[in-house]
Parts: sequence; structure tokens; C-alpha cells
Amino acid sequence: METGSSVIDSLEDLDLSSESVSICDAQTKATKRSKQLVTGPQPPKRPRRNAALRVTSSPSSSPIPSPPDPSQQQQSPSQGVSRKISFRRMKSVTEESLGISAKDIYDAVCSGKSAMVTVVEEWLCSYKQSREAGLLVLINFIVQCCGCKGVVSRDMFESMENADIISKLTKEFNEDSVNYPLSIPGPQLKRFKAGLSEFVRVLVRSCRNSFVYDEFLFHTLLALLTGLSDSQVRAFRHTSTFLAMKLMTGLVDLAVTVSGQLQTTQRQCDIENSKGPQERASDRLQELKASIRELQENREELSFMINATFRGVFVHRYRDRLPDIRVTCIEELGVWLRTDPENFLNDGCLKYLGWTLHDKQSPVRLQCVRALQGLYQEKEFIGRLELFTSRFKERILSMVLDKDPDVAVEVVNLLLMIQLSTEDGLKEEECGHMYPVVYTSHRGLASAAGAFLYNKLKCVITANNQEDDNSSNAAFLQILISFYIQSEFHEHGAYLVDSLWTVAGSELRDWDVMTALLLQDSGLMYEEEGALLEIMVCSIRQAAEATPPVGRIQSKKILSMKHKKIQEQDRTRITTHFIPILPQLLSKYSADAEKVVLLLRVPLYYDLDMYSSTQWLEKHFDLLLSQICSIVKKHTDAAVLQACARLASTLCSDCYTFSSRAHLAFGQLLDGLTECFNTYLSDLLEGTADEDGVYNAATALKRIAALSSAKDPTGWQLFDSCLELLKSRIESLDFDTELMVAALKCAAFHLMWAKVNAVNFKAAEADLKRLKKEVRLFCRICQTCLCLDQTKIRDQAFEVLCDLLLLYSAASVRGEPVLQTLVHLPSDSLRAELASFLLDFVFTDSENIELDDEGLENKVALLQKKRNQLGGYCKLVIYGVLDLSAATNVFKHYSKYFKDFGDIIKETVSKSKLINPIQSAKIVCLSLQQLFSEMLTEGHNQQDFTEMRELARRLAMSFGVDLHRAREQLVVLHLDGIRFAFRVGQEGEEEHPNLAFLEILSEFSFKLLPQDRAQLADFVKSKYPHAALSWPSVKLYQRSLESRSSKYKEPEQGGEAVSFLDTPVAKRKKTTAPDSASSTTRASLLGTSSIQSHLHTPALTSTALRQTTKQPAAKKPTPTVSESGSGLTELESEDEFSSESHMRKVKPTKRGKASSLQTATQQDLDSHLTLLSLIEDDISERAEGDSSERGEPEIEDYESDKDNDYTLPSTRHTSASILDELFD
Repeated sequence: METGSSVIDSLEDLDLSSESVSICDAQTKATKRSKQLVTGPQPPKRPRRNAALRVTSSPSSSPIPSPPDPSQQQQSPSQGVSRKISFRRMKSVTEESLGISAKDIYDAVCSGKSAMVTVVEEWLCSYKQSREAGLLVLINFIVQCCGCKGVVSRDMFESMENADIISKLTKEFNEDSVNYPLSIPGPQLKRFKAGLSEFVRVLVRSCRNSFVYDEFLFHTLLALLTGLSDSQVRAFRHTSTFLAMKLMTGLVDLAVTVSGQLQTTQRQCDIENSKGPQERASDRLQELKASIRELQENREELSFMINATFRGVFVHRYRDRLPDIRVTCIEELGVWLRTDPENFLNDGCLKYLGWTLHDKQSPVRLQCVRALQGLYQEKEFIGRLELFTSRFKERILSMVLDKDPDVAVEVVNLLLMIQLSTEDGLKEEECGHMYPVVYTSHRGLASAAGAFLYNKLKCVITANNQEDDNSSNAAFLQILISFYIQSEFHEHGAYLVDSLWTVAGSELRDWDVMTALLLQDSGLMYEEEGALLEIMVCSIRQAAEATPPVGRIQSKKILSMKHKKIQEQDRTRITTHFIPILPQLLSKYSADAEKVVLLLRVPLYYDLDMYSSTQWLEKHFDLLLSQICSIVKKHTDAAVLQACARLASTLCSDCYTFSSRAHLAFGQLLDGLTECFNTYLSDLLEGTADEDGVYNAATALKRIAALSSAKDPTGWQLFDSCLELLKSRIESLDFDTELMVAALKCAAFHLMWAKVNAVNFKAAEADLKRLKKEVRLFCRICQTCLCLDQTKIRDQAFEVLCDLLLLYSAASVRGEPVLQTLVHLPSDSLRAELASFLLDFVFTDSENIELDDEGLENKVALLQKKRNQLGGYCKLVIYGVLDLSAATNVFKHYSKYFKDFGDIIKETVSKSKLINPIQSAKIVCLSLQQLFSEMLTEGHNQQDFTEMRELARRLAMSFGVDLHRAREQLVVLHLDGIRFAFRVGQEGEEEHPNLAFLEILSEFSFKLLPQDRAQLADFVKSKYPHAALSWPSVKLYQRSLESRSSKYKEPEQGGEAVSFLDTPVAKRKKTTAPDSASSTTRASLLGTSSIQSHLHTPALTSTALRQTTKQPAAKKPTPTVSESGSGLTELESEDEFSSESHMRKVKPTKRGKASSLQTATQQDLDSHLTLLSLIEDDISERAEGDSSERGEPEIEDYESDKDNDYTLPSTRHTSASILDELFD
């Protein structure tokens, strides 16, 4: 009895306001050692002396009461002197005799939730036999869950304090692996966490009426878990925090149950007391009062354990360094807030959620937002959340642009809950944070923002009390049109529709209402009609294709049978509704180019077989053909003519039975256009045509050129006429832009279709020779046009030249020996003209364009045109039309124009290595040599030299991570560079004017194998005079061959060469040279090899949009000893030249220990700086760790979201960099 009293009194004397260390010590001293074996039945638990005091100090029964009076907390000497209480042994009860072991429980937990009740019941049976032995099994189970191989023995349990036990377990912890059960990724982790949570839940539920209140089991467990949660071993800290939080969750749930029972019993007691003396049952009243006292004592005991766990574990671990621990704490806090709002849903607990909204790790922020969602979905909690909402609303709104899309999705959902549940909701300017998000490229986030927008629009409609479905849909469409116009992203209707498709699919599929609004004479304004047309066409595409727009990734690429059925039904509805309606719409809007372009896209989503299968629809097909022909005759806009050509190509497809009627209609249209052109041809050739004649001929030829992309024009024999027209205009210097551009297109399409016909119909030899002659003549005219000072004519000539040279190249007829006659190779003068065009009009800055709305539009269009032209030139190099040496005109602009053309040039570099690796390496070196020579000619410029080194660094990354495969290429590159650097100058020049080139060449040294470095160093020493070896640039290059790092050492002062220290060192990554390398034969590496390139036929430049090609994923080589010197730079190389189009930031790997560097040779200043840098990093890391142990907050300041805004996708095919600027 004295021991039992000591236990109770010691537990009461804990100072709940202390930090985790004091709580851990107090519980260790009071509960861990104040236990003994008791023979016979246990005495009844007597009430705690300070129970009334604690109830008084915390009238609200809060789990976080105010600290008791220190004067009432002092221990008597009998209570606090002895912490080690000797156990009176009854009989030895071993773990084997109990029937269950720690391993049995661990195996059951690892298997999942199954049979957890049976496991707990078996353990409880063993615990009833012997409390100490049963508890020891549970403690060893916890140790095993931590991944520790140590075991807590009976002697340790009886004789050692908790801190000593933890210290001993720490020493016995297996440090061979950093993994422990809660850190193993994959389904095993999910199963283990579920099993462990279920075990704790079942344990608390099974002990809810007995062992929870015995002041031994749970007190001892909580004391041990509190001590482990403060351990420096991550496995101990993580596992114990997880168990403590789950245990507290069970206790909170039990406390709520006890509070409910207490309220019920109190009401029964009050009712019994209210009865008269004669009706009152004294025995019943005494039982109720005894039950009330017991329940109050139980609630007090639970509140005490909850407070100890909250303050001893949660308060310190919610800011732990490990994100998983913080996630666990916040997840359980959300459960407590929902389970026991009376005690937890207050500002004292909500502040932890507000603080962790700023956590640097996205999983913590995500869990915090989800916890808040659970609170805001309960209407009875809204009143208590008012202060929190007003305090942290600004932070929540800023998280809409969180750099983790999953967090942003949940934040938008949370804001929707706040909007719907609170009285005031969100202000209009606050809602404005969500509206632009419907255009973001992340589909999940856009859909969440679409749901928010939909609810906002429906609230406006509901306020107008419109009940009818049709009028409701019409009202929704009208307010959606207003939103679309005001959002000012008029080219992103497809993204708006996709965002709303899940929640507003029925409204967006109501094409009856849409067409009715469009056909009304006085319904919508002009701008509203255009917006509705775009929304309608985008909804048609979404329903017919069931795929997101370009730039948004679909979660499930394969549609289920249900979705396929819905897609077929929607397509049938689209076809049956629009076949009779579309001619009416085309007739109404035939004069509006923008609206016509949209309407001409609708038939592309038809089920066109219905034209032939349903007889009553045939007349509508003739109406459609007549409308298309009428539009072609009416418009000269390129977009309209291109839309008509695309639709004509679809309708003329031979897979449809009605294609003959389409061929007839468009053939008659071409007849009329050709006749119109021939009418003015003679006057044009003689130079007597007036302005109207020139205009009419140009528009007719322009329409013919547009239709020629869809229908074979060779039957109309327009090539000779166009050729004569071009010749006469060039000779007379009368450059009518529209006329000559149309003539170039018509002639080019004629030659393209002629090649197709020659392949398909086996043309005669005479016809092939005649066709080759036509190609040669046309290429000469195009070459002449490249020199004209007319931008449109020059650009069109370059594009058609790239296409024709590719189409009539040797690679295009490789499998057709009969067609070898058609091969046309460009002349030397034409090669020079193409290269000059590239340098003069592609690799030029366009910063002089004004950055207003129209200027940005022009800048995007200009960049797209340049990318198209550069892509055409690079295809000529890759497919063998131009020599690989022509790639120097591209490679040397890789660094300077990386933002605009980096992806195209990088792909060209990679493809050139597949064609001929050795020659490609020579071309890389030649590109740098040309730039260096230009720099010397124009004047020595340090900035140009720095840019050249940056270019060399980027090109060095293109050699990949397999150094053995690139060995021969790199040696050849170095030999060429060395010879160029030591070239003797001419009369009047320095003796060796190119020596500074060795500094550029040193950027490739880290890719060399050790034996090649030594061989190249010997080559330099043996071939060139000894005096030259003392020059700074030569010494720098030699050190790059001898060094084990890509950070080169400082050259000696006094050299004339450009100092390498002027280059940006921050971008240079440290690499470690291998310690040993496999011996290889020092054979000559100057031999050339060629790899035949069997590449797919490319898309033509002027007739097709650029398509992103995916490189085949190369198998990563197994790292060898000789490759270990690559280090971080190899990771960057692999990343930069991966198949992705954007550069990713490579996370630095952990550096080696400073002690290993102290033994290295320190010959110069750079070695000392490197060592000091490493020591400084180590000291900063140690200081950071010390600050963590001192209990300072570990939640780092959250990075600004302003730099991580979601870029809005574009329907244009432009680079991401331009779009970033466009929608910044």
C-alpha cells in the first residue's frame, strides 16, 4: 500500500509546464521504477489526494491545464528520495511460459490488420499472469519496431532507469543500415503502419475498463515513449513518436467516451435527487454517486496522461527535423480536434496548424491542410474557427500557388469549404486568387479551381431564383461567357472547359442551348458570340476525344468501357445535332474570319459515316461542301484557308463513300481559281497588270496554294506558270510579297506531290529526269530569293528549300533504287546561303520589340518562326543533306541562345553523335575554334571568353556519363584543340596566338579517363618546346589533366593569357578522379568510325507543326572504378541531356569528409579554399544540429511562392520561356 501511494503521489507531482526533458525524467523517476509484484488480490485504488486541486486548476477539463501552484508541488522526502524500488519476487515467470513473444506481436503487426484482436487478447492474458513480464514483452516489441536488434532483459528492466536503457539500446543499434520499419518505402510501409495503428487502437480499447487506470501499464509506456522520442537516433524518435501519437489518439477517444458516460450518469443522479424522500431509492442514488466519483477519477487520469503526452512528445516533435515525424504529429492533431473539440478546438491547439502552414516540406503542409478540411466540413466548428480563419486566411490564399501541386489542390478544396460554410465566405478579391488557376497546366489543380468557380457561378444564378433547367443552363453559359471575357485569356478556352468538365459537364454538353443562343438575331453581343463559339467548340472536342488539351496530363491514359461508351454517345449526339445546324451557323458567320475558323473545326469531330448511313443527312453534306467553297472564295486570311484545307483533306479521304462528291466539289473550286489566275497571268508576265489584276491573281494563287496542301494540284499544271512568274518578278525587281509567296508555295507543293506520285505510280525515266530538272530550277530561284530584302519572301524560300532538299535527298530514296535519279544535292553556293541565312536572321536578338500586348504577340510569333527555320536546317544536317561540318553554325550558339533554341540544338548534338561520334567531336572542337578565331579578329574581350568557356562546359556535358564509350571522341577533340592552340602565328602576329584556347579545352578534361590524361600530358611535353610549358594557359591545361577535380587551380601571375579566375566558379561542379583504373592498351585513338543512321522520315518544315521527338532511353552503364571521378558533374551531364525539355536543378551530393582532404597535396590557393569551404560547411551543419538539440524550432522559413507560379498553358507551339514572360 505504501508503494502504491508513492506511485500515485509521484505521478501527481509532475510539473506539466516543464519541457520534454523534465517530463521524461519525472515519468522515468516516478512511474518506471515505482512498481512491484503483489501477491494476492490488488487493493482498491484509493483516490488521489490532489484530485480536487487539479479539477479546480482546470475547470474546463482541458488536456492542457494551467500549471499547478509550485507550493503544492513539493514532494515529501518519503515520496521523492528513492526512485529504484526493489521488486518482491513471487515466482519466475519467463517470456516463453506466457505463450506470446515480442516477435509474435511484431510479425502480426507486419502482416497488417488481420487477427489483431486475438494478438492483443493473448498479450493481455500474459500481462494478467505477470505485469512485469507482459510489459517487458511490449517494451521489446517497441524496440523491435524501431529496427533495433537490442533486447531489454529482466535485469535491465528492474535495475536501470529509462535513460540508461535507451542509452544502452542506442549503443546496440545496428548502424549498418539507415532503414527501419517506418522508413522502408513501398506497400510494406503502408501495411506496417496500418498494423501498428490497429494494434495500438485495439490495445487501448481492450484496456479501456481496466488496465488504463492501473497507473502502471500506460504510465510506464508513456514514460518510455517520451524518453525515446527525445533520442538522437532517428529510428527511436520516429517510431516512439508514432506510437505515442496513436496512443494519445486512443486515450482522447476514450476520454470523450468517459465524459459522455459521466454526463449521462450525472443526469440520472440529478433526476434521482429531484425525487421526494419517499420515492427516492437510496441504494440507487449511492451507486450513481459512486459511479460519478469513479468516472471523474477516470477522466482525471486520462486527462493527466493526455497532457503528459501532448506536452512531452507533441509540443517538441511537431517541429522535428524529420518531416515524417511532423506529418504524424499534425495528422493526429487533426484527429484530436475533431474527436474532442471541447478540449482541443481552441486557439492553443489551432496555432500549431497555423504555424505548420509555413513548413518547408510539402508533405507537412499537405497534412496540415487536410486536417483543416476535416474541421471546416463540420458546421458546428465554424464559430470556433473564426479567429483562426481571420488570422491565417492570407497564408491559405497564398498557398493556392504552392510549388507542390498536390498541396495547392487541397488548398483550393479547403477554400471552397470556407466559402460554403462560413457566413461571410471569401471576398471577391480573395476569390480572384483562384480564378486564373483554372488555366494552369496541372489538371488536378485546374479541376479543383474549376469546382470553386462552378460553385461561385451557381451561387450567382441561385440568387436570381432561376429554376427552369434550360433557363438555368442558359444563365450559366451567359455568366461563364462573362467570366471568360473578363479573364482575358481568350486563347485558352480548351483549358477552361477541361477544368469545368467534371462539375459542369451537363451544362457544357447542352449544345442545343448554345446553338439557340448563337442563332438568335438579338441575343448576344459580338464579343460574347465569339466567346460562346470557342467554349462550344472546345466542349465538342472534349466530348469527342475524351482527352485533356495539350499540356495537361491525363491520369488514366486508357479509357474504361464506361467512359468509352459515354464518348461514343457524345459523338453521336454531336453529329446528329450539328449536321443540320452547322450550315446555318456557317452562313450566318461566313464573313467573320475568327468565328469561321472555329466552326470549321466542328466536322472534324463528327462520326462521318453517318453521312452515308443516314439518307436524310446527305443533303446536309452538299450544303456543307457549298459553304466551304463559298468561304474559300470569300476569304484570303491564312487561318481560314488552312482550316478549309484541313477539312477538305478529311472529307476527301478514300475511307468514306462520299469522298468522290468531295473531290468533285473541290476540283471544281480549283478549276475556277486556276482560270482566274490564268486570266491575269499574261499581263503579269508582261508587266502590264494593274493593282486589281495583281491582287486578284495573288488571292487566287493564295487560295490554290492553301488547297494544294490537301489535294493534288499537279493536274492543273501550274508549276511552269509560277516559275515564269517568279523569274519575271525577280528580273524586274518588282517584288509583290503576296504574289511571290503564293507562287513559291504553289510551286513547292507541285514538286512535293510530284514526288509522291513518282513513288506511288512508278513514273518513267523521262518523267523522273524532267522532275529533277524542275527541282533544280526551282532551287536556284529560291536561292536567289534568299538574298532579297523582303522578309516574307526570304523566309518562305528558306522553308520550302529545307523541305524540298529533304524530300529529294539520298536518304529519302534509299530503299528505291529506281528513284536514285531524283536525288538532288545542294550546291556549295546554296550551302553557304543557307548558313548565312541562319546566322543573319535566326541567331539574332529580337529585344527591340516593344513589350506591350501586341509586341509580345509578335515576339512569340517571331520566335516560333525562328525555331521552325532552325529545325529545318538541323534536319538537313541530321539526315545527311548537309555535311556534319555545317553543324558548327548551330553548335557555337548553343550557350548564348540556350533559352530559345536549347532543346533543338541539344537534340542535334545528340543525333550527330549517333551518325559519326568521331566527326561529331571534331565538329564540337571546330565550333569552339571558329568562335576563338572570331574573338581574336574582332578584339580580345574577356566577356566573350567567359561565354566561350560556358559553351565548352555545356558541350562537354553532351558526352554523357559513360566515359569509356566517349573515350575516343574526347581524345580526338583534345588532340585537335592542342594542335590549334600551338599553331605558329603568321608574320606580324604573336608566336602562339591561340594558346589561351587551352583554357577552353580544359573544360573537357574532367571527362577523360586517367590513362588518357597522362597520355595527353606526355604528348604536350614531347611535341612542344619546353619554354612554352611555363606559360599560364599551358600550365592551367596541364593541371586540368593532372587534377582530380574540375575546379582548376590558379595560374601564376604575369601571363598574357586570359585568367581562368574570371570565369564563374559557382557553376563549376566538383568531381573526384578515380583512384585506380583498368589498364588499357595505349593504341592510337585517331581512327575514325561511322555509324549509319537509320532515322525516321522527318516532318516537313513548312507544312507541319514541329513535333517533340523522344530520345530512346539509353541504358545506364554500370559505374566502374575509372568512372568514379565523374561525381556530381556526371549527374549534371546525365540530367542536362535527358529526354526532358527543361533543365532540372541537380541536388548536390554530400561531400566527403574534410579529413580525407587533409592528406591530399595542397599545392596552391585553390586547394586551401576548397578545404576551408568543406570545414565551414561541416561547422555550419554541426551548429545547425546543435540548435536542433537545444529545442529551437526546426521548421524553416517557407520559400516564397512567387517564384513558383504556375505557368499558363498556351495553344501556341512556343517555348516555355516565352510563355513565362507572356503570362507573368
